[in-house]
Amino acid sequence: MHNELILLAGTAHPELAEQISAHVGVPLSDMEVSKFANDNTFCKINENVRQRDVYVIQPTCRPVNDNLMELLIVMDACKRASARSITAVVPYYAYARSDKKDQPRVPITAKLVADIISAAGANRIICMDLHAEAIQGFFNIPVDHLYALPVFIQHFKDRRPEGLVIVSPDAGGVARARAYAKRLEADLAIIDKRRIGNMGASEVLHVIGDVKGKSCVIVDDIIDTVGSMTNAVDILVDQGAREVRAVAVHAVLSDPAKDRLMKSSLVEVLVTDTVPVPPEKMIDKIRVLSIAPLLGETITRVFKGDSVSSLFV
Repeated sequence: MHNELILLAGTAHPELAEQISAHVGVPLSDMEVSKFANDNTFCKINENVRQRDVYVIQPTCRPVNDNLMELLIVMDACKRASARSITAVVPYYAYARSDKKDQPRVPITAKLVADIISAAGANRIICMDLHAEAIQGFFNIPVDHLYALPVFIQHFKDRRPEGLVIVSPDAGGVARARAYAKRLEADLAIIDKRRIGNMGASEVLHVIGDVKGKSCVIVDDIIDTVGSMTNAVDILVDQGAREVRAVAVHAVLSDPAKDRLMKSSLVEVLVTDTVPVPPEKMIDKIRVLSIAPLLGETITRVFKGDSVSSLFV
């Protein structure tokens, strides 16, 4: 069976690809990816993929445009080599926060990315914790939208703090936070904030819910410059929280994230390896949980035609 399944790894996150390969039990196929002197990307698949089911593993993390273009080029090579099907495995989906036209004369880049992935030859996409559920509808191909929730839930079941409260950092994240609170049988709190401008700045207004003396866990999909996160931590501490942790699936960690985390009152920051965390940005507070087994199991189930949704029941 497995001789029909081909795993290809782009250059964005080779460590994650190796772990997925180990879980699936299929070695990564040989492929060259390089750049010409003029900065154009080139790839060559050195194994036969004709009438095979190909899975291209490539999160579109920093450098975003290079990694996105590389994904498209690899899929185009697969299509022209007569692959039977091409699945884009994109643990981190770039431009996901540009998911609606909320101002005059702005793009919906998340939709544009969906269109070009499909045009490049993808028959299916596997992604994790999209910033907005509606992005699934931007595709005209099947989307397997995975959640890191089981990974984080298991962590807290093994190390459950006393007086646990799950905190949504804004109104848009309430459904996500509620899902965590329900599975952990914890209380729920919501931070009411207003975003300012287009550069990610936000003003925290107040907390809805009782956090006094509690162990709070802020749950979000992306941890980027950490401005909103540290503002949320400060107001939770001001409201009497005993300790504050943060959970975020995608550790983008744009500057000055490291300095802000080090200065914050957070006792722990849990992230996954959907994107690589550079060694220079790792601090003692950050703990990386692997989603490779979840992605590997999903690839295996998709290949066999088994249910994926049952992983999250």
